[in-house]
Amino acid sequence: MPLYEENQLFLYNSLNRKKEKFEPLNAPHVGMYVCGPTVYSDVHLGNCRTFISFDLVYRYLTHLGYKVRYVRNITDAGHLVDDADEGEDKIGKKARLESLEPMEIVQRYTLGFHSVMARFNAIPPSIEPTATGHIVEQIDTVKKILAAGLAYEVNGSVYFDVPKFNESHDYGKLSGRKIEELISGTRELDGQSEKRSPLDFAIWKKADPSHIMRWNSPWGEGFPGWHLECSVMSTKYLGEQFDIHGGGMDLKFPHHECEIAQNTASNGNPAVRYWLHGNMLTLNGARMSKSTGNTLLPQELFSGNTDKLEKGFAPSVVRFFMMQAHYRSQLDFSNEALLAAEKGYLRLMEALRKLSQLQAGGSSESDFDLTEWKKNCYTAMNDDFNSPILIAHLFDAVRFINGANPAACGLSQPDLEDFTQTINAFVTDVLGLEDASADDGGTKLDEVMQMLIDVRAQARADKDWALSDKIRDQLAAIGVQLKDGAEGTTYSLQ
Repeated sequence: MPLYEENQLFLYNSLNRKKEKFEPLNAPHVGMYVCGPTVYSDVHLGNCRTFISFDLVYRYLTHLGYKVRYVRNITDAGHLVDDADEGEDKIGKKARLESLEPMEIVQRYTLGFHSVMARFNAIPPSIEPTATGHIVEQIDTVKKILAAGLAYEVNGSVYFDVPKFNESHDYGKLSGRKIEELISGTRELDGQSEKRSPLDFAIWKKADPSHIMRWNSPWGEGFPGWHLECSVMSTKYLGEQFDIHGGGMDLKFPHHECEIAQNTASNGNPAVRYWLHGNMLTLNGARMSKSTGNTLLPQELFSGNTDKLEKGFAPSVVRFFMMQAHYRSQLDFSNEALLAAEKGYLRLMEALRKLSQLQAGGSSESDFDLTEWKKNCYTAMNDDFNSPILIAHLFDAVRFINGANPAACGLSQPDLEDFTQTINAFVTDVLGLEDASADDGGTKLDEVMQMLIDVRAQARADKDWALSDKIRDQLAAIGVQLKDGAEGTTYSLQ
């Protein structure tokens, strides 16, 4: 029996603002779409957290036995500087500033994005479509919306008619906004505006003479509206209805609200059954912002080349830190928080190494209940992917491992195998954590430590207590704890 039949998974659906039982349209197949990056600059940590959160979702669904088609787009056209319908295309602007072709900008930052996500051990999506690769499909969708009477063309641009759509549908349902409040919160249209309502948004925009990225269309040369690409690419690869759509909370309005309107206008239904949104990152208690300088790039995080941190942190440590907070909760980056997370991460990795040395049999003073522990781990993840609660249960297992007799841990051989398989599955397959010591020369570290242990053992044999104590104390000062036992001396990272 597949695990998904044994587990009732509940997701927090942003559309209905409550947790709902996950029931895929065509189990065991699951369709999941996540809004990807606009590739005009280096990916920032807020983006990374979103994609790592949905990597967790993807991993757990796969662990349960679902066959997931995971689609995440690349926005390489149509995203204007002010996130509305005015200004330059972000990629075109960057290309102009650097005297490069727009696709050179796209290539550079797409490769950079892939590199960063690989360092975070994020699994690539099943399909990664681009906006420029789907211009024909976007033009077809504009035609459908026009034919439905829910858009209008003015001077080569096509705008979605939000008030008309709202006559028969609830525009604002996802974000919880009422159209009357939205209208009262907008500025009056000036005489230069082509829109009938300030809420209307472009689904096709006429390119002015300075606009670099442009395509032929029935309405003249132009480019697709930013919101349109996700409606088009999600339904092309996942069907007119699909299971999960994810993204950052900042995309809920207007981007995702507009997606719902476009899908409903073109296909007759809102397409998405479960909307999932990840929360924001802050840095030292304040919003991350380029304008204030309160920013931190992934490479700065890894290298420590920033005044915000006293040292660099391994990508797996950062990933572990992110997993300690629920994906829907706000997360604050700080030097102190990362140092604390690193200690927990190292304890977890050390326990996994010890686990491989445990032998079955014997009696144990531990009251560790394997069946109950496994149930708790799945219960945590089935509750809207509650990774912090899962991690708490993993540390219950760490305490058992650290307290067990290596020669006879108290579990039967079948139970020890089950325990080993389960904890490795949750740590490696679900949380996506790698042993950073293995990445950074863990074997060499073991060799160096064995040399120091041998030197200390010889000093003790020679009754050179001063040297023996000096080795132990200086290692302790840098976070390496020596443990003397009947079977020799071992070390652990604190």
